[in-house]
Amino acid sequence: MAQDQEFFLTTAIDYANGAPHIGHVYEKILADAIARYQRLAGRQVTFVMGTDEHGEKISKAAAQKGVTPQELVDDLSENAFQGLWKRLGISYDYFIRTTESRHKKFVQTILQRVYDNGDIYFAEYEGLYSVGAERYVTEKELVEGPDGVRRYPGDKDPPERRREANYFFRMDKYQPWLLEYLQQNPGLIQPAGYRNEVLEMLKEDIGPLSISRPKNRVPWGIELPWDADHVTYVWFDALLSYLTPLVSLGRSETISGDAWHVIGKDILKPHAVFWPTMLKAAGLPIYKRLVVHSHILAEDGRKMGKSLGNAIDPVKLVADHPVDAIRYAMLREATLSADSPFGEGILNARLNSDLANDLGNLLSRTVSMIQKYRGGVVPAASEFTDRERQIEADARALPAEVLKLVDELKINMAIDTAMNFVRDLNRYIAGSAPWNLAKSDDTQKQLDTVLYTAVEGLRVASVALEAVIPTKAKELRAQLGLGAQSYRLEAAWGLTPAGTRVQGGAILFPKPEASEENGAKTALQPAPKKEKRAAVDRPAVQAPATQPAPADDGLISIDDFAKVDLRIAEVIACEAVEKADKLLKLTLRMGEETRTVVSGIRKWFEPQALVGRKVVLVANLKPAKLRGIESQGMILAAEDDQGNLDLVGTGLDLPTGTKVR
Repeated sequence: MAQDQEFFLTTAIDYANGAPHIGHVYEKILADAIARYQRLAGRQVTFVMGTDEHGEKISKAAAQKGVTPQELVDDLSENAFQGLWKRLGISYDYFIRTTESRHKKFVQTILQRVYDNGDIYFAEYEGLYSVGAERYVTEKELVEGPDGVRRYPGDKDPPERRREANYFFRMDKYQPWLLEYLQQNPGLIQPAGYRNEVLEMLKEDIGPLSISRPKNRVPWGIELPWDADHVTYVWFDALLSYLTPLVSLGRSETISGDAWHVIGKDILKPHAVFWPTMLKAAGLPIYKRLVVHSHILAEDGRKMGKSLGNAIDPVKLVADHPVDAIRYAMLREATLSADSPFGEGILNARLNSDLANDLGNLLSRTVSMIQKYRGGVVPAASEFTDRERQIEADARALPAEVLKLVDELKINMAIDTAMNFVRDLNRYIAGSAPWNLAKSDDTQKQLDTVLYTAVEGLRVASVALEAVIPTKAKELRAQLGLGAQSYRLEAAWGLTPAGTRVQGGAILFPKPEASEENGAKTALQPAPKKEKRAAVDRPAVQAPATQPAPADDGLISIDDFAKVDLRIAEVIACEAVEKADKLLKLTLRMGEETRTVVSGIRKWFEPQALVGRKVVLVANLKPAKLRGIESQGMILAAEDDQGNLDLVGTGLDLPTGTKVR
């Protein structure tokens, strides 16, 4: 392939002092989807992952378990980390371990280069040392805990005051360059909020970076090539692992084409300050994009933790749920710029509505109709209407729309765009009514066209979703009779040959098993939800009950308007209210809360069509009930003079909970 089509991607190098958690899972699924989308677009992808296996924390963890550091990291890297990534279908090309000899050699080569350039010096230093972060921290970086003790965020223990002689990297020498580089390359760190954080860091002196530890205190590390009494600081060691596979394979240290790093927000500083200055000092090119994601929260919006009893065990998660459903739900629900809740309710809602009802049911119906009406053979299309021509046009436009959103890091919106195409295919089948076309000899050619359009539409949708649900996308095509053939994500229509024999198969996405106790198979065990706020159960088109009475001139003051709390919310589940032909029960996510709203919009919307939509919620209405259901707000809608109604939303992908003003 052409040089400009190369794409280099890494995830954070995971610290092997404990088993992976749900944040690791999200990051790897996110990066894997990006890598797969790039491959589907025809790019040559090099996807690197690995484990960081040196440092003081690993020495302590090994001692506590009564094993050597090498025995500890061997078990964690090979079984806990790599084992989980394989079960999740993570398609990395290279997995690097920092205890490998090839990596040690490369680290010492770069250290010697920077040392020879005069950018490393020896000095004594005293300061606050965070064992958790394995670096010196400042007073400004500490936060006060509930017990009144100041700690570095995420640490169990307060920092230790240490005084020791180390080697230092003249990181501050490159501070002016880094600041200018960030200003000239606004897309380097995304989302933009994290770029702004780094710019704030660079307004103050970042100082030199301690890049060694005395070997008599921290023996578990890579020795400095010029001083065997010191080992390399864990971050200077770990960051270089991104390039080790390339060098060990005889490729240049220089990465051609795009180079992206995917990391969590808690390690922003090492990747946005340490890493680029290290690269600059070593004469290596700077990456093109640092993709920073936020954290995964418990389903009730609280931070996860073992002490809170709401942590999700990734191994149990994978054992109890379809892997592709996990991948889909996490990527569809999470946004990079805001912490996102995840749990059994969210997973099952997406599995039921999007994967089972929309995609899986469409496949089952299509295969069943071809078997029933055409003996299992895909017919040739012949009679086209404007509806089929529109579906073909949408199918040809879909790949570019999806890839554009992926490049903008709006993965959830890319998924929704593909699923909207699936939903339109369902509407097409319902409107075309092939079961009626089959009854008349005069409509057989039209039936052929409908059946072919459904099959080819499913093929297009499977390719657009393959990066997210790789196993099920291929299984879908196999049921259509397309075997193991792979496809590019490109503008194309008509690639399913007429005469293909459909194979059928098991239900693509079985719904969760029900139980008498809780109505669902429980695996994630989310923490109890916060007490829900009361709201009103009126149709969406009514005015807010708390709206103040207007003045005599019909106008209200800005103070009156400010009393109405309007928020962005996302529909995560929707169902019809029994014995109420006008009402829908919507489950909404609004920031850290989950709300229930009853709305009189059933006439205009199918319940499944609303899942995933972002709406404007009146969040501070007084409590009321309808049909025994407590509603917790009101969604806004507008109706034209023809009686058509739509929900009020926004063209921006705003985080749920955002205030509308």
